[in-house]
Amino acid sequence: MRPPEGESARPLPGDPGRPLPASLGDALAWLDRHVNLEAIERGVAGRAAAPTLERVEALVSAIGDPQDAYGVVHVTGTNGKGSTTRVCSNLLAGTGLSVGTYTSPHLERLNERIARNGLAIGDEELCEQLTALSALEEFLVARDAWPTPPTWFELVTTAAFRWFADVAVEAAVVEVGLGGRYDATNVADGAVAVVTNVDLDHTEILGSTREEIAAEKSGIVKPGAVLVLGERDPDIARIFLDAARSAGASAVLRRSVDFDCTSNRAAHGGRVLDLRTPGAAYDEVYLPLFGAHQGDNAAAALAAAEAMLGAPVAEDVVAEAFAATTVPGRLEIAGRRPLVVLDGAHNRAGIDALRDALDEDFAAPDRIVAVVGCLRGRDPGELLGALRGERLAGVVACSPPSPRALPASAIADAAASVGLAATVADTVDDALEIALGRVAPDDLVLVTGSLYVVGVARAAARRLGCMRP
Repeated sequence: MRPPEGESARPLPGDPGRPLPASLGDALAWLDRHVNLEAIERGVAGRAAAPTLERVEALVSAIGDPQDAYGVVHVTGTNGKGSTTRVCSNLLAGTGLSVGTYTSPHLERLNERIARNGLAIGDEELCEQLTALSALEEFLVARDAWPTPPTWFELVTTAAFRWFADVAVEAAVVEVGLGGRYDATNVADGAVAVVTNVDLDHTEILGSTREEIAAEKSGIVKPGAVLVLGERDPDIARIFLDAARSAGASAVLRRSVDFDCTSNRAAHGGRVLDLRTPGAAYDEVYLPLFGAHQGDNAAAALAAAEAMLGAPVAEDVVAEAFAATTVPGRLEIAGRRPLVVLDGAHNRAGIDALRDALDEDFAAPDRIVAVVGCLRGRDPGELLGALRGERLAGVVACSPPSPRALPASAIADAAASVGLAATVADTVDDALEIALGRVAPDDLVLVTGSLYVVGVARAAARRLGCMRP
């Protein structure tokens, strides 16, 4: 996006030679010059910054700590964070509260990450937030407020917190980007801290064992918080219980003890759940999301909403909030006849959930052709080995739009190693077109392996007429 004709950029205070962003396109270009894991993956930054909260603390402090202006539900975990965050946001909004939601990553547009009552931040508002932070960064750097500039994710997180304060949300449900302790979102003191589960992921950053990863995630538990603990493994759960005790948490709610999904059945377009929380039991609740694992996410979200409200949620509010929940890119139907399913599974737990959902929720199609792309550090052989079965008729390999992408040829080799025929495509768009050309109307095209692949495929499915805008 270029600035409109005739529109000139505004100069920065104290630096007339360097303009502020004049359009959202300029603001995004400024943002993409900052270092961050996601920026690295998208090829717009060099190396990761050191884990610390000092930079983001300086940012939010300079604008009056907007994250303290509303109550926060803080959500971490290896899988299920996004679904839990969205369900919890809908539940709180259903009670009449104005609710901000912060999620990551986005699939197509940065705006997706920041929403109020389910509506993403508009382009003009996003540009305004980023422009303000551009000026603030220049001001702080000039005064040596930090040794290095803030990261991409720190700036986006600050923009979200600032916007939530500007539009006067009464609560915010905030998804951790990576880990917990040093994640930029951890400048907020969550009144409720939610842990969905702990598995191996991002081991090069968070640690090589589940115990090390749990220790990082436990850093979001703050004094006075209610911990909603979804992890079932008693050895891993103990790490969070110790953290809650050390931090001075006010209460701990444990899955299977204080809250649970007691019945979880496949239904047309989603699941029908029976749920219980410390405050109530909710039977026959319809959730339009696929995969039995969504029952666990829904139970954690409901327990978190109750903890935030300090009271049970009315049954009609639960029914309406669940029915309105969508989670793009997670077992999302992007087309019918043939069925096109997008799922960003990229670690072992996600792959297992995807396989189970294919067996239960998508059992009807006789043939599946998979479009698969992965980042380096992932094992495409593990992914394809887990998905391999009589219905998987072939693989179209592609590379995600990232400098960290595995070559499509490596994915094709992994497919061959588990006995699957594979074709190499130049782009994700080409891969989707090839896959669509190889299936009948009653078959299924699965796009998986990375959310970067899913995001591109989502836009491609819309262009190809599979998916409504």
